[in-house]
Amino acid sequence: MEYDLVITNGVCVTASDVAAFDIGICGEKITMLAPSGSLASATTKTLIDAEGGYVMPGGIDCHVHLQEPSMFGKGSSSDSFETGTRSAIAGGTTTIVAFAPQQRTEPSLIAALDAAHALARDNCYCDYGFHLLVGNAGETALSEVPLLPARGVTSLKVYMTYEALQLRDSEILSVLAAARQSKVLTMIHAENGDVLTWLTERLEKRGLVAPRYHSNSRPPILEDEATNRAISLAALVFQTPILLVHISDSGATKRIREAQTRGQPVFAETCPQYLFLTREEHLDAPPGFEAAKHVCSPPPRDKAAQQDIWTGLRNGTFSVLSSDHCPFNFDDDVNGKKTCISEEFPVGQFRHIPNGIPGVETRLPLTFSATTTPEGRLPLSKFVEVTSTNAAKLYGLYPKKGAMMPGLSDADLVVWYPNKGSAKRPAALDGLTITNSMLHHDVDYTPFEGKPVDNWPRYTVLRGKVVWDRDGAGIVGSKGYGAFVEREKSVLNDIWQKVDMDGAFDEEKL
Repeated sequence: MEYDLVITNGVCVTASDVAAFDIGICGEKITMLAPSGSLASATTKTLIDAEGGYVMPGGIDCHVHLQEPSMFGKGSSSDSFETGTRSAIAGGTTTIVAFAPQQRTEPSLIAALDAAHALARDNCYCDYGFHLLVGNAGETALSEVPLLPARGVTSLKVYMTYEALQLRDSEILSVLAAARQSKVLTMIHAENGDVLTWLTERLEKRGLVAPRYHSNSRPPILEDEATNRAISLAALVFQTPILLVHISDSGATKRIREAQTRGQPVFAETCPQYLFLTREEHLDAPPGFEAAKHVCSPPPRDKAAQQDIWTGLRNGTFSVLSSDHCPFNFDDDVNGKKTCISEEFPVGQFRHIPNGIPGVETRLPLTFSATTTPEGRLPLSKFVEVTSTNAAKLYGLYPKKGAMMPGLSDADLVVWYPNKGSAKRPAALDGLTITNSMLHHDVDYTPFEGKPVDNWPRYTVLRGKVVWDRDGAGIVGSKGYGAFVEREKSVLNDIWQKVDMDGAFDEEKL
């Protein structure tokens, strides 16, 4: 058989298995898994010898903000779909799901989706999809939720905070009911917005407005309470499946675990900033405005919470590890972090700091490096599960994405260098630390500057084509090769089983 690409002599790692196989690829699909070394002499256009290295499904990052309109003041995203997806493939991510934001002044979800498509079309290096971000849960928007699956969109997101996007509980219930009927997964940003406003005003009256006080305005109890409330609202609407995004704290983690133990279809996501950053080191310590580099919501917590997040990632409380890539330039007083600086406030006001950090390229290298240390933060298969396979299952991409099934899965793969001690491993990887200059986003800093990593993707393969070659030209993919992926309903753990049994949402049963 003739192949377009063969990867030989590697150790294949999926969410369920670790085994040595050769991979044969024809066109955009994986067509063959064969005994290790057996395809080394096969007829192929391209041969990759992955001896001593790991071959895994390409990363899937389902929480990425790109080229969004300004919704929280002066700041606007520094990464376009072009630069954000370019950065993704350099970090081993082959599929992202970004947001199509509906602002409060807009009635239509479909119009917001069309606007996002116009920005992404022909501009992406990796494959992509969209979540609808619901800022206006009016009649028009709710009536359009059933139209989303036919457009390849099977998830939406609501906020319990941010004045520009916060929905009241009654509005959230209406969104949950509409999503339940259409088998659309609801993502929830759970922080208590009203308490946040109250605390912010109290801090401002005391003159505590520097970046370091951002975390004081968002103590863990805000996340804990809102998480519990979100779980309760979802239970009210016939146990509607929800996914709680960017969980940072021990209390919220405990609430989620308890709901899962009861059998409620509650899923959760965490992010690298809660695994590799801490409040003490990155928010409290830096002088002046420097802490603004780490301002995101929820903020990084203390070291004890960090350990609980790692535990939750290992034990399944968190199904997915996403980046929440939300980039703003630091040294930018027009669209970036420094828009909050004025003559009156020379170190800015935390209330007005554009909220978010970049991380789409560093997500996999940081976590893979933690996985392969002697401590072994995660088993290899768990790493694949939380960075790729579970995202594919939850967001309706499986087994096209997130798997290595011949005939079914796209040839989306990431090849890692061998571990330390192998003659096949470049010496330059030993002692490697992250610097912004090595990254491919359009951001003037990384919050993970100086963090050690002991591995980086050697190759990224998207639908059968090598798009990242670290030892060669680096980015070898082309803008526009990334395609929109239509998604189906979530399949993880049969979360829609109850609605299948009970039929459509029946208001009388409330």
